[in-house]
Formats: sequence, C-alpha cells, structure tokens
Amino acid sequence: MNKLDNTLLSVCELFSSIQGEGVFSGYPCFFIRLSGCNLRCSYCDTSYAYGKGKPMSVAELVAAWRKSRIPLVLVTGGEPLMQEGVYELMKELVRCGAECLLETNGALSISRVPGQVVKIVDWKTPGSGFGSSFRMENLRFISKKDQIKFVIISKKDYEWVLNKMRSHFLEYCCQVIISPAFGMVDPEELASWMMQDLPEARLQIQLHKVLWGDRKGT
Repeated sequence: MNKLDNTLLSVCELFSSIQGEGVFSGYPCFFIRLSGCNLRCSYCDTSYAYGKGKPMSVAELVAAWRKSRIPLVLVTGGEPLMQEGVYELMKELVRCGAECLLETNGALSISRVPGQVVKIVDWKTPGSGFGSSFRMENLRFISKKDQIKFVIISKKDYEWVLNKMRSHFLEYCCQVIISPAFGMVDPEELASWMMQDLPEARLQIQLHKVLWGDRKGT
C-alpha cells in the first residue's frame, strides 16, 4: 500500500451540491466534510460532525471526488485542520487538477495549507461564543484569492466586524464576507447596515439554505 492508501481521515459525509457560501457560491461542488471540531459555536449548523466519523483513505476520497465529475471540491468540517491527513488530501486533490477550497474556523494555524488551495477562514465574532479564538498569525498566510468570513448574530457583532476590518486593513489582504447567522439576523437588515457604512465586504446569504432549508447534506 502507498501513502495515499495508508493516510486515513475521519469523514462525516461526502456529497455533491451547490456551493452556498463564499465567492464560489452558486457553483456545483463536491463536499468532503471531516469529523471533529475544537469549537462549539452558538449558531453551529453542523453539530452532527462533532463525533467520530468513518475512516477513509486519501486515495478513497480522491476517487470519490473524481467520480463526482465536479472540478470544485470543498474540504470542510467540523474543523478539518484537526486531522494531520488533511494536508496530504489537499496536496493530492490539487495534484489531480481539482479547484480545492478549504473551510476552517481560524483557531488553528493555516501555515501548512498548500498555496494553491483557496482558504475560507472564519473569524469568530463574540456572538459565536468564541470571539477570541482567531489565530492572528493566520493573517500572514492569507492572500487576495482567500476569504475571511464573519458570521454575525446581532448589530453588535456587525459593529465588531467593522472595527476588525479597519484595525487590520482586511480589504487589502483578502476578500471579506459578512454573513447573517441563519434565522438570527434578517439579511435585509444587514444589507441596510452595509449600505449605510459601505464596508469593502460582500454580504453573503447561505444559498443552500435558501434552496433546501436547514438540512443535512446540502
């Protein structure tokens, strides 16, 4: 057996769907959701990924992506960077020609993520319960192709986001997304705040929930 067969990851689910978040929103995407998470955010919609998943090798995961025939693949969780094998997985997906995205919660280092991978990094707001979890050194490893995403649950969270954007000049180092937590902030209200303040950020509604509701595997 080679390295790709020997490198195992704990997998929550695999599925094909429309990418619902970030700058790739609206594109067909193959999702690799890994198990386990180091945070317990107040608005979490994937708590089913907290537990132990099914062991699968990098070779099996890449084969599943190939079978989907979808160029875009998202490695997500849970928190995927908790598993050492994720780095080999991302390297192999890129080597095989995938447009690879990584969604991570910002609390772990992204320094080892392959440069070709598009990083979607959450910066947790106070409303999440983990407002101090962001690893500041991660700003060194983010480029203009990458995204920092803020999920807000209140106007107070929104104002906190504006302060972070200004103090760290985020619009110059990456793309910034502000997303209302599903069912907690009215997207129309967030739009009005942003039209008043004009931050260099994108309002992002979770498209998959607009299409299919709060349902697993979408």
